[in-house]
Amino acid sequence: MGFFYQVFLIFLAVAPSALCQVTEFVSIDCGGSSNYTDPTTGLAWIPDTGLMSYGQSSKVQNPNVSSVQYSTRRDFPIDGQKYCYTLRTEERRRYIVRTTFLYGNPDTGATFPQFELYLDTTKWTTVTIFDAARVYVKEMIIRAPSESVDVCLCCATTGAPFISTLELRPLNLSMYATNFEDKFFLEVAARVNFGALTPEALRYPDDPYDRIWDSDLEKRQNFLVGVASGTERINTSQNVDVSTREYPPVKVMQTAVVGTKGLLTYRLNLEDFPSNARAYAYFAEIEDLGPNETRKFTLTEPDFGDYNNAVVNIVENANGSYRLYEPSYMNVSLAFILSFAFQKTSDSTRGPLLNAIEISRYAQIASRTDVLDLTVVDALHSMSSENVFTDQGDPCLPVAWEWVTCNSMMPPRITKICLSGRGIKGMIPSELNNLVQLTELWLDGNSFSGKLPDMSGLTSLQIVHLENNQLTGPLPPYLGTLPNLIELNIENNSFTGEIPPQLLSAKIKFKYGNNIGLHGHSRKKMQFRWILGASIGVFAVLILLLLGSLLLLHNLRRRKSRQKSNDKGGSLRTSTKTSAAYSIVRDGHLREEGSHYIALSDLESATDRFSKKIGKGSFGSVYYGRMKDGKEVAVKIMAEISNDGDQQFVTEVALLSRIHHRNLVPLVGYCEEEHQRILVYEYMHNGTLRDHIHADSVKQKELDWLTRLSIAEDAAKGLDYLHTGCNPGIIHRDVKASNILLDMHMRAKVSDFGLSRQAEEDLTHVSSVARGTVGYLDPEYYGNQQLTEKSDVYSFGVVLLELISGRKPVSPEEDYGSDWNIVHWARSLIRKGDVMSIVDPILIGSFKIESVWRVAEVALQCVEQYGVSRPRMQEIILAIQDATKIEKRRREPPEKLS
Repeated sequence: MGFFYQVFLIFLAVAPSALCQVTEFVSIDCGGSSNYTDPTTGLAWIPDTGLMSYGQSSKVQNPNVSSVQYSTRRDFPIDGQKYCYTLRTEERRRYIVRTTFLYGNPDTGATFPQFELYLDTTKWTTVTIFDAARVYVKEMIIRAPSESVDVCLCCATTGAPFISTLELRPLNLSMYATNFEDKFFLEVAARVNFGALTPEALRYPDDPYDRIWDSDLEKRQNFLVGVASGTERINTSQNVDVSTREYPPVKVMQTAVVGTKGLLTYRLNLEDFPSNARAYAYFAEIEDLGPNETRKFTLTEPDFGDYNNAVVNIVENANGSYRLYEPSYMNVSLAFILSFAFQKTSDSTRGPLLNAIEISRYAQIASRTDVLDLTVVDALHSMSSENVFTDQGDPCLPVAWEWVTCNSMMPPRITKICLSGRGIKGMIPSELNNLVQLTELWLDGNSFSGKLPDMSGLTSLQIVHLENNQLTGPLPPYLGTLPNLIELNIENNSFTGEIPPQLLSAKIKFKYGNNIGLHGHSRKKMQFRWILGASIGVFAVLILLLLGSLLLLHNLRRRKSRQKSNDKGGSLRTSTKTSAAYSIVRDGHLREEGSHYIALSDLESATDRFSKKIGKGSFGSVYYGRMKDGKEVAVKIMAEISNDGDQQFVTEVALLSRIHHRNLVPLVGYCEEEHQRILVYEYMHNGTLRDHIHADSVKQKELDWLTRLSIAEDAAKGLDYLHTGCNPGIIHRDVKASNILLDMHMRAKVSDFGLSRQAEEDLTHVSSVARGTVGYLDPEYYGNQQLTEKSDVYSFGVVLLELISGRKPVSPEEDYGSDWNIVHWARSLIRKGDVMSIVDPILIGSFKIESVWRVAEVALQCVEQYGVSRPRMQEIILAIQDATKIEKRRREPPEKLS
C-alpha cells in the first residue's frame, strides 16, 4: 500500500506540470504541409508554411526513418543570406531549442551540405552532413533573453542549407540553471541512457520534458567505445524516485551498467569540443544490496581535477535505494575525446554503477545589434504597408540585412542604410539620430515627406542621398556643420529657403536642383572658386603626365641596355612573360623571390658529375650534391622534355620560387643549359617518411608515437599552406609517404610539388597531367578525372593510416591478401571500435589509446568516399594537435596530473 501511495504522490507532483508542458510544446515540421499527431509520441506537429515564406519543400526518401516529420525538409537558396525562424518565448524562462536534419536521398550523387546554425546571433554549430541516412540532432538549452528567439541558417560552405524539424520545449522551475546563464547557452553534446533495453532513443512521453536520451546500444560510429571487461547491464521494474533538480525520466533510471570486476570505462566523442562544459552523472541504486554490502567508487578523468577524489556512495548520497543521486560538474574543461572511468574503492564489495550522463558545452552568447540602432530599423519597418522588407533575425549578425551594413564592433553598429527606390511613405523617423556610427544614408527614390528630422548627432555621416522624394521645409543648419560630410543630394524635392553656406564649399559634392524656392548665397563667388580649382587641377595633371613620360622613357632605355648585355642564359633567364601569379624571371634571378640560376658546370662539380644518385621521383632522377659554399643539395634532373617543356619549366620555377614555408622543401635554384632542365632543392638528411615506416626495424624505432604525430602535423601544415596560404591555392596531387621528407632533426617537409596544379583553371599546362599514386588516389578521380584540395586530404588520410599501422597502402603480397587495401581494412576495424588491431606492433605499450583514437577518427574522415565529407587541412591539424596534447599528458610526471 505504501509503494502505491508513493507513486501516487509522485504523479500528483509531476503530472500537472507535465500536462502543462505539453500544451506549450512547439513542434514544427519544416517543409510539411498539414497538421498531424505523431503516433509514437502523441505530440501535435504543425507545418512551417505560416512561419517561413522562403525556400522550398523537398521530398525525402529514406527507408530507415518512418516518422512523418522526416518525409520532407525545407531547402534554402545558396545566396549568402540568412533564413530565420522566430519562436515566441517567455523572457527568462528556460527552454530546450532543438533542430534536426535528415538529408536523405543518398544515391543522387549531389554534394552533401555544410552550413552554419545560429541561435539569435550566437554561433550554435556547423551542420556537416556526412551520412545522408542519419538524423542529425542539434539541441540548445537557453534562458530566453527576450520575448522571442531566432533560429537561423546561413553561410553554406557546400550544398544548400536545409532543416527537417524545429522544436521548442519549455522546462520547469530551476532545471538546468547555472551561474553563467546570463552569458552562456548550453549546447547539448551528449545525453546517454546506460543499460538501455533497446537501441532506440527514449523521449516523450517517458520524459515529460521531451529530452532525447540516446541508448548506449546505438551503433553510431564511435558513439561509445572502450567498455571495460566485466561490464554488465541491469534493470528493474521498481519505481525510482527522480524528484531531484533535473528530473530525469524514471525509465532511464531503471536501467544501468555495472562493473562487476570493479571498473567501468567508456570513451565518447564530443562534437564542437574542446570547450568548457557542464557535466551531470545520474546514479540510482537499483540492485538490492545485502546488509554488509556496499557500492563505493571514484571517478577517474584527468581533466576533472579534484572531482576525481570524491567517493560516490549512491545509497548514502541519495538517502536510500531506488532514489536518484545526480552529482554535477558545473564547469569543467573537456577535450574532443572524453575518456572516463569509475573505479571501486578498496572497501567496497560491489563494482561501480552508472545510469545516465548528460554533457553540455557552454556557448558564449554573442552581442546583438545595439538597441539604439534597433529602434531605427523598427521605425523604418513600421512605415511600410507593403511587403518591401524581407528581413529576418538580427540586422547585423550573423549576416547583415540586404539594405544594412554594419561594423565589427561589439555590439555591432549600423554604418550604412540603403533603401533606394523602396516606395516607402511617411516622415523620416526621428530615431535616425541614434545611428551615431552611420556613414552613408540612401533614402532616394521613395515617398518620404515632411521636414528633415534632427540628424545633428550623426557626426560620422559622409554621404546622404535624399533625392526624388517629397520632402519640404528649410534645410537645417546642422547639415553644414557635419564634420565628415562629403556628398549631399537633395534634388527633386520641395525644400525652400536659403542653403547653409557651408554646403556650397568646395569640399562637399552638393546637388540641389529642382527645389523651387531654395536659393544659395554668394553664388558668383562660389562659381569663381570652382573655376579656379578646376584650373589648378588641370595644370597639376599636365605636370604629372610630363613627369610620367620622362620616367617611362628612362626605363625603356635601361631595359634595352640590360637585354643587350645579357647575351646568354636560355629561355628562362630572358623570359618577358608576365603573370599575376608569380614574378618575372630575368638576369639569372626571379626578380622578387630570389631563386638563383646555377650554372650546369657548378652542378656537375657539386654532384661529382651526377655520380651520387639518391633517388628517383616523378620529376626525374635525384642526385646528392655539395655546393662550393658547403651547402648540401638534392639535384633533380627533369626526365622528359615535351614540346611545351620550355614554358612548363618556366612556370614551375616561378611557382616554386614564390612558395616559402618551413614545412615545404625549399627550392635553392635552377639550371637550364644544353637541353637540361634541373631543379636544386635543400638536401633532407633523413630521407623519406616511407623509408622509416616500411624499412628496417632500426629506422622504425626512431618513430615513436609522439614523433609520428610531429611528422603528421608538419606535413599537414605544409599542405595547408599550399591550399590556403598561396594565392591562388595549390593542389599537390601526389601526397604520399615518399613525398614527405625528414631533416636531420626529424622535422617533416612536403616535397615533389613542382608539377602541382594551381587552383585557377587557366593553368592548364599542368592540370591535364595525370597524377597520383595507387593506394593514395582519390576515388572520386576515377569518376570525374579531376583532382581537388580534398583529393590531397584523401591521400593524407592514407598517410595517417600508414603512421598508425606501419602498413603500406596496398599490398599484392601474400601477408595481407591479394586485394588488401589499407583504407578498407582500417575502416572496418575502426568502425567496430577496435583501433588496437590496426596499431603498428612496434608501438604497443608506448602510447595513450585516446591519442591514437583521435588520429584514427580524423584519418577515417579524410578517406570518406566523397570529397565534400572530408575535413579541411586546418581541421586535421587541430585533431593532430589534440592527439599530441593527450600523448604528452601521459608522459608528464604524476604530480602534474594531480
